[in-house]
Amino acid sequence: MTVAIEMGLTTAGAAATLDLEELLATRLLVQGNSGSGKSHLLRRLLEQSAPWVQQAIIDPEGDFVTLAERFGHLVIDAEDHTERGLQVAGERARIHRVSTVLNLEGLDAENQMRRAAAFLGGLFDVARDHWYPMLVVVDEAQLFAPAVAGEVSDEARKLSLSAMTNLMCRGRKRGLAGIVATQRLAKLAKNVAAEASNFLMGRTFLDIDMARAADLLGMERRQADAFRDLERGQFIALGPALSRRPLALRIGPTETKPRNATPRLMPLPEASLEDARAVVLAAPPPEPVRAPRRTVAPDLLGQLMAAKSAAALEAPVEAPEQPPLSDEQIAERRERVDRILTAVLEQPDAGFQAIGVLYQEFGVRCRIEGLAAAVPDLSEFRRMLTRARAGLGAADVANSDEWQDVMLRASILPEEMQGVFLMIARAAKEGWPCPSDAALARAYGSRSLRRARRLLTYIEEQGLIVCQLDGAGRRIVTLVELAWATAPGDPDADEAPLEACSDVPA
Repeated sequence: MTVAIEMGLTTAGAAATLDLEELLATRLLVQGNSGSGKSHLLRRLLEQSAPWVQQAIIDPEGDFVTLAERFGHLVIDAEDHTERGLQVAGERARIHRVSTVLNLEGLDAENQMRRAAAFLGGLFDVARDHWYPMLVVVDEAQLFAPAVAGEVSDEARKLSLSAMTNLMCRGRKRGLAGIVATQRLAKLAKNVAAEASNFLMGRTFLDIDMARAADLLGMERRQADAFRDLERGQFIALGPALSRRPLALRIGPTETKPRNATPRLMPLPEASLEDARAVVLAAPPPEPVRAPRRTVAPDLLGQLMAAKSAAALEAPVEAPEQPPLSDEQIAERRERVDRILTAVLEQPDAGFQAIGVLYQEFGVRCRIEGLAAAVPDLSEFRRMLTRARAGLGAADVANSDEWQDVMLRASILPEEMQGVFLMIARAAKEGWPCPSDAALARAYGSRSLRRARRLLTYIEEQGLIVCQLDGAGRRIVTLVELAWATAPGDPDADEAPLEACSDVPA
């Protein structure tokens, strides 16, 4: 059965249609300068094809999230997920045939490229049994498949370009039909653009882009100036899914609208010059005082060098065999390691430093204290860090059946979320106020309060906690089955550690 998607009208007034089945086999390239109607074209195509085929949209500006309300797309905010999480999400979306919008709004260029590459990799790498037909729309494709190196790292550029190349070059056999849209053909990698067999070219002004568009449409160079005269919403179409000859068409209306509509002119507010001066030139708010980030304190390096010098002077030829440690010695060593970890976490900005940086300093401190043999591997250090951020020592978990049960429940969450769950569990067990959004964000290693709130919602959706508000708007969290409940706490309070949280139990 042939499915014809109505894209709008030709200049002659006839219906301009797109053969969806042919599009799935031949891919599509859309070009148009900012304001040419490129995003409107993509929205029209997505709306018309939504009942017929699964869709995934790589959305760098959050323009297409409104499709969720009308057509049931799942919106994935990339800012709230790791690269591994997005790869798995792509795999699951493909397996369960869920249409998705990957919202990359709020991320810098490098993280947009990394997360988009991870999600596209998940779509691409599923087993053959799940190679269902799927439209994959990439808006602003020049960001993800740049023709030349930019300001991002080479690693991020290679990851993103590889994912885009796989989509356009190898995706067809896997049921993936790439639709890439760009403002500048000259900025889009040629091996990505060259794989498309269908083209919709909108208004453009630069000679190099007009020349490339004319070449792709098989037009003579002298005809390239026609792209300057196109109006907003007008495109020239060519390809097996559209037309065998260049065809001018105007894109039809859409049912949904972008969140960020084109700004409209409006009268300026009436205000006196003195009022304007008071508002605009008011004293700025005080800047937050931030301690400089550091990896290893200078005094630690000095101590380490002294320790190495002392060890070199002794230089025993053969170390005597050490007797096994007693239970008391093991407990003492565990307490010392916990104290070292607490000291590492008390550093300014420790909550926002990478795991590798914290692990490096932890190892240095352990060696200075003569505990080199007690330094755990990175995986065990992650688990120790999770407990410590919740104010728990190793002995607390080892000697308590209740905390072992809590740890088992936490294990169903992604590793980076477990510390937040344990922090809530400790507050609930002790009857302390529920941690604020700022405290939860810090435990997660983020400064985003929105991410903290979504994290809490995710944990609740897993059936581990129940959140509720009292009459004063304070939050209470109850752990399911254990029936531990926090005292009411203000979600919007400034970050404040839990009571006695600075005194991490050994």
